[in-house]
Amino acid sequence: MRVTKRRAETRARLLDAAFRVFAAKGFGPARIDDICEAAGYTRGAFYSNFGSLDELFFALYDERAALIASQVADALTAEHATPIEPSIHEVIARTAATLLLDRDWLLVKTDFLLYAARRPEVATRLASHRADLRTAIEARLRAVQGRLCLPAGVADVPAAAHAVVAAYDGVTVQLLLDDDLPAARDWLTQLLTALLIR
Repeated sequence: MRVTKRRAETRARLLDAAFRVFAAKGFGPARIDDICEAAGYTRGAFYSNFGSLDELFFALYDERAALIASQVADALTAEHATPIEPSIHEVIARTAATLLLDRDWLLVKTDFLLYAARRPEVATRLASHRADLRTAIEARLRAVQGRLCLPAGVADVPAAAHAVVAAYDGVTVQLLLDDDLPAARDWLTQLLTALLIR
């Protein structure tokens, strides 16, 4: 039990250190030794948890994707001050207000996307991880499907999930350029409203 707990703590510290190193240096220039130094571990500790930097990134990605899916779920199922069911406009506004828009994570994710785009095998793995995120978003959208009024061209929930992820990606790029979080959340609200309500 102690070994399992220690291993989990080591993995968590390596992930945290990797996030900081990737955000500061970029994914490409980052080295395993940089992450080990930032975490206070040896290369042996790294390799007992991850086979490569790519594998470590995918662990980070899955962690963040789970957080995003959880935030969407919380926004869709939050308790309300009144017994009246919220309108889809309120659900969208709450979703846009709570979704992860962290500039350091966006830098790391964008860096890795460029890295993967030049390596087909990595791109295939990244596409699979992104598909898992869309599936999680689909499940959340199905929970409010009866109140969605999808416009022509977004005929079903899977298409809507694709559109939501695309809108999120687009807004995050704008956030990197403008460094204006309130504006990014406003754009996300407007895009989700346009995508999900006729």
